Amino acid sequence: MPVVVVANPKGGVGKSTIATNIAGYYASRGHQVMLGDADRQQSSLLWLRLRPPEARPISSWEVHKDKLARPPKGTTHVVLDTAAGLHGRMFQEALKLADKVVVPLSPSIFDIYATRNFVDQLAQHGKASRMQVGIIGTRVDSRTIAAEKLQEFVGGLGLPVLGLLRPTQNYVHLAARGLTLWDLAPGKVERDLEQWEGICHWLDA
Repeated sequence: MPVVVVANPKGGVGKSTIATNIAGYYASRGHQVMLGDADRQQSSLLWLRLRPPEARPISSWEVHKDKLARPPKGTTHVVLDTAAGLHGRMFQEALKLADKVVVPLSPSIFDIYATRNFVDQLAQHGKASRMQVGIIGTRVDSRTIAAEKLQEFVGGLGLPVLGLLRPTQNYVHLAARGLTLWDLAPGKVERDLEQWEGICHWLDA
């Protein structure tokens, strides 16, 4: 049972957007998916409550303060959305269960430097050799200087860049309805699905 942890101690980088869409992708493949939310804002749990009954089911994963409950039998895939400032016991609990860690990163110099420290922590963790870590660029306009700086930064990390996601209102509109890219007809979000191809390949590997 793969456990994917979406984490970055910097707020506002798109963790909940990434977490809900990963859960939606797994559900679209017919998996029994649980989505946990360790963030005080509980954005992913709100999203689950908005999800329409006719959409592919995604269950809620019970997360207590500083404690993660074991997913019940029958669950095949787990996604955990984490808080800004993730540290301490919850950080250790999340990494203890993680098979893959997805680090969303927006093209801001402040986000880049904050993320550098977090990536260093991951590399020094005792489980580093047994979990996969990948970067997803969020709200990336490839025509900007900020995007160039992002590319320079991730190029020196030694981690795979799974995808670069454009700034689009599609994610905002879908989140408001409890939906993901995989809940729509592919033609309506074709460009966004193309940007997720590398991410999905990594998730399935």
